[in-house]
Amino acid sequence: MRSASEFHVATTGSDRADGCVERPFRTINRAAGVARPGDTVVVHAGECEWVKPRRGGLSDTRRITYQPAPGEHVVIKGSERVTGWEPLGGAVWRAVIDNALFGSFNPFAEEVTGDWIVYARGAPRRHLGDVYLNGVSFFEVDSRAEVDDPPRRTEVVDHWTRVTHPIGDPDRTRLVWYAEVGERTTIWANFQGADPNTELVEVNVRRSVFHPDQPHLDYITVRGFELAHAASPWAPPTADQPGLIGPNWAKDGSSRTT
Repeated sequence: MRSASEFHVATTGSDRADGCVERPFRTINRAAGVARPGDTVVVHAGECEWVKPRRGGLSDTRRITYQPAPGEHVVIKGSERVTGWEPLGGAVWRAVIDNALFGSFNPFAEEVTGDWIVYARGAPRRHLGDVYLNGVSFFEVDSRAEVDDPPRRTEVVDHWTRVTHPIGDPDRTRLVWYAEVGERTTIWANFQGADPNTELVEVNVRRSVFHPDQPHLDYITVRGFELAHAASPWAPPTADQPGLIGPNWAKDGSSRTT
């Protein structure tokens, strides 16, 4: 049996390196391509791309483990920063995004839909995309006109149970966006006085942040990362579960996160 190895990843590394602590890889996916059962991928501080493991472990004692370096903060995001916002007056700004940023999956064109989901009668469909201002997510509205002067909402109705719930941060409900997708994606957003060209503004780009392309990879441990901003679709319990993190239809419970 081969001895376990430890591969390192750092934003200052190179995918042409060998992955040792002195010569780390640049991407987690490069490390995932060489990691074998029993190995550990250690990631150093920074932001990383969608991780798509190529293989799983063999047992609970021969897992493939992904974790940050001790004391270091690692974020794996499904979003990308957007700059070049154009002011339109008041608190409204517009960004026009090349669809190449999204590849074959554009969250602003993908509707939240599927079995068991409930929309109020006549309510428009929502989309998987979102806008983030310094990490705070916005709310989608139904038209360009609604971006100009959104109301401050204090409660919301659960359309399944018909129960009304108070909103914990009513001021945040005025942070809204509307998008149209054509040859390019145009997003209008109300930033409530913030300048999106000087603050950190991100939009959803990827469906997941840690999810293999191939199904049934078992015995993978993922721990210690901050995972954020995935544009995950609605997932009814009887269908595929392509969430922010997942095993891609593992048949048993051996693929799990800690």
